[in-house]
Amino acid sequence: MTSHDVIDVSGGPSEAAASALPREELDRLTDALIAAFKSVYDPEIPVDIYELGLIYKVDIDDDRKVDIAMTLTAPGCPVAGDMPGWVEDAARKVDGVDDVEVRLTFDPPWDPSRMSDEARLALNML
Repeated sequence: MTSHDVIDVSGGPSEAAASALPREELDRLTDALIAAFKSVYDPEIPVDIYELGLIYKVDIDDDRKVDIAMTLTAPGCPVAGDMPGWVEDAARKVDGVDDVEVRLTFDPPWDPSRMSDEARLALNML
């Protein structure tokens, strides 16, 4: 069993075990993954999925496998079958990532309170 680092983007506590990867490498991977997520947009909303709050959790294990838990703005989203693949493709492009798995969840359901201030400003919701 490998240890891992969990990036819980909800701001809650993570349950990460100590990672064998150096902290600097985990920080670099985290920053690169966030940048990758910011390159993915819902075609109907002019804000990236990270700022929308669609990425719930990212787990990076010692083997550089990245497990991503994400949601959609609505279960009936027209790109529901495509967006997890877009996120997987973006994460796979990050240097140092060896494998990626994206899990779609609706628990908890997404709501606008998950959006960043940047997203609210872009959507005139401030």
